[in-house]
Amino acid sequence: MFFTLSKTAALLLFPSNLLIILGLLGVTLIALGRKRIGTWMAALSIVVLAAAGYVPIGNYFIHLLEDRFPPWDASRGAPDGIVVLGGAISPRLSHAHGETVIDGDAGRIVALAKLARGYPAARIVYSGGDASLFADESPEADYLYSLLDSFGIARERVVLEKKSRNTFENAVFTKQLVNPKPGERWLLVTSALHMPRAIGCFRKAGFQVEAYPVGWRTVGKLDANSDRTLSDGIKRLDAAAYEWIGLAAYWVSGKTAALLPSP
Repeated sequence: MFFTLSKTAALLLFPSNLLIILGLLGVTLIALGRKRIGTWMAALSIVVLAAAGYVPIGNYFIHLLEDRFPPWDASRGAPDGIVVLGGAISPRLSHAHGETVIDGDAGRIVALAKLARGYPAARIVYSGGDASLFADESPEADYLYSLLDSFGIARERVVLEKKSRNTFENAVFTKQLVNPKPGERWLLVTSALHMPRAIGCFRKAGFQVEAYPVGWRTVGKLDANSDRTLSDGIKRLDAAAYEWIGLAAYWVSGKTAALLPSP
């Protein structure tokens, strides 16, 4: 129930979708003769949509989460294990084209290859199941091994966790799979934007991990250089909204112990 609700509610609450709905309601009211309020609603949706696209609002809220956990400090020594969260591979595109297609945060795959070579004794898990709304796609992890082959990394180095559909299930099923022992040090690899929610889930599941953020999108709170088009700015605002809504939903539902987990 939570999975279905989270998938559908997040889409409806995207700022871009809300603003389009507002504009359509305005046009509908104009057609029904309510010209004054309809015009105000339509105009407001256009103005706010433009502001969302050209003002670095999304970057500001993305940076707040990306800056939450610092880059991992390798001077602490080699980790015992590494967990890489899915979100980099598109099962739908991979199935359609007959080869693994990276359609998300490629930094997670790059980090996996880098860490596998740098720490040959570490256990590695790639956690990514079928995250589609109707559970009608293959698990993301099914498409990882062909990439490992191209990287020259032995398949037996990486254990696949294929049951999880969301971040909380990543944490629960990965813990069951690896059964981490007291005193072991495990890294958690995911995008910097997603790291606070991911850390919160792993802590709630009783799996202590060290953050290894990748895939940063901003260099500062007022980073405007990356938003060169209207669509870029809106896409970033939607990405920020998705993660902040996710943090709130996970906290309210008890899947994390804190609204905004910290180091």
